[in-house]
Formats: sequence, structure tokens, C-alpha cells
Amino acid sequence: MAYQVLVADDEEEIRQLLRLYLEKDGYQVYEAADGEEALELIQKHNIDLILLDIMMPKRNGYQVLREVRAQNNVPVIILSAKGQDEDKILGLDLGADDYIAKPFNPLEAMARINSNIRRFYSFGAKENQIKDLKLRDLTLDTEACMVYKGETPIELTSIEYKIMRLFMENPGKVFTKQQIYEEGWGDNYIIADNNIMVCISKLRAKLSEDPNAYIKTIRGLGYRMEK
Repeated sequence: MAYQVLVADDEEEIRQLLRLYLEKDGYQVYEAADGEEALELIQKHNIDLILLDIMMPKRNGYQVLREVRAQNNVPVIILSAKGQDEDKILGLDLGADDYIAKPFNPLEAMARINSNIRRFYSFGAKENQIKDLKLRDLTLDTEACMVYKGETPIELTSIEYKIMRLFMENPGKVFTKQQIYEEGWGDNYIIADNNIMVCISKLRAKLSEDPNAYIKTIRGLGYRMEK
């Protein structure tokens, strides 16, 4: 399956040039002429790499980059006529992976794109580098082992965190008590219904006043996280 690349630049000639070289190398290409269109495409498609111009209408590249980094770790290459060191540093500090100053050699641009794709996606790196899991207004930070509801952190025990991660990685999937126990407690399942019920009850109370808002009981089967 071809990698999907977003080219976000308000100059049509640059978008067409990059599309020509990207498609020649087998990439699937999406184009955005402004920052808002770029964010819409990022939400709609499973973008594997972003080429991001700084000076764009509606939202500039820095603003887009901030929003992207709040959600995922997709590789981002800043592409801009701003070639001063301070602009490069700002882009990298905001989370960009690379920086190409205009005017650029398209062959060099392709070399950088291919390098970032290889580095990020080889040996299963994409899965290993997923930082956040998001579901509705919940965010699970897999590096800090924290769950947030909106901007509010929710304190969880290690067992509660493991169960939340299981649920949030598989929204809508029903898990049996045995699966939940083995994931949370890391042990073979024994008759531990009360432990599971107490843990689920505490999780529900921490997430919402409505016990069924996030975690639903499926009678005779187990529990699932509502999408």
C-alpha cells in the first residue's frame, strides 16, 4: 500500500512539482492550499508524512504543526522560503522532523522525504512511536501513562491504566472478564469477578458521574468502551 503524503503549500506550482516527483516514487498525494484545508485532510485521511509550508493563509505552518503534534507523531518536513536559522529552530522546536528551505532541488527534497519515511516506519516504528490514544474527550498519553479528560488529568492506578489502554486501543470491542484480568493484573485468570467489578466501578467514577458514559456492561460477555 502506498504511503500517503500531504503537500500543504499556497503555491500551486510547488504543489504540482512535488506531486510529480512523489507520484513517480509511488506515493499517494494530497494537496492543501491553506492551513485549514491541511488540517481537514489530516483528520480525514491516514497521512504518513506532511510537507508543510510556513507562510500559508488562514493558518500558518507553525499553527498547523502545533495542532498536529497535539494529536500524533506523523513525520513533518517544514518547507518554506524562510531560510533563517531562527525559523528553522522554531519549526524543529515545535516538533518538525526536518526543514527544507526554498528554492530547493526536488531530488534533494525526495531524498529527505524517503529518509524520513524509512526512519519512521521501518521495523514497526510507527506503532512504537504512537504517543497518544484519543477517544471522544479522553486522551491517553502512553509515554507519561496518564489519562486526560479534556485538559484535566485523571489519576489512575497501574491496573486501571492498563485496562484503560486496552479499552482505548480497541473502542467498541467487547472484552471478557478473563481478558481484562489478564491485561490488568498480568496473571492467569482466577475467580476474580469482584476485583474486576470494583476496578471497573472506580474507573467509571473517575471518568464521569454517569457510570455508562464510557464503559458499558455487556451482560453475559464482559465490558466495552463506547466509541
